[in-house]
Amino acid sequence: MEATVAERGQITLPKAVRDALGLSKGTILKVELEGSRIVLRKSVDDAVSRARGRFRLEGFHDTDAAMRAVRGQAGDEAGAEAEVGADGSVDR
Repeated sequence: MEATVAERGQITLPKAVRDALGLSKGTILKVELEGSRIVLRKSVDDAVSRARGRFRLEGFHDTDAAMRAVRGQAGDEAGAEAEVGADGSVDR
């Protein structure tokens, strides 16, 4: 496939490429140089990435302690026990 660089440096990605990667108007692409090659990567900016680090885990010292409780593994929490409900909630 080929694309021609327009006067202002713009190119149009072939429809097959846009469709294969799910690219639509407003999709952010990361542009990287690898030697003499231009590499375009679809930016992975989803709801999970944007929310990362914004929530506090009440009742747990850190994420590792919460994960141990969810998995039913003993941790270094002083006498802390947790029960995981059918809906995934954790009771301490």
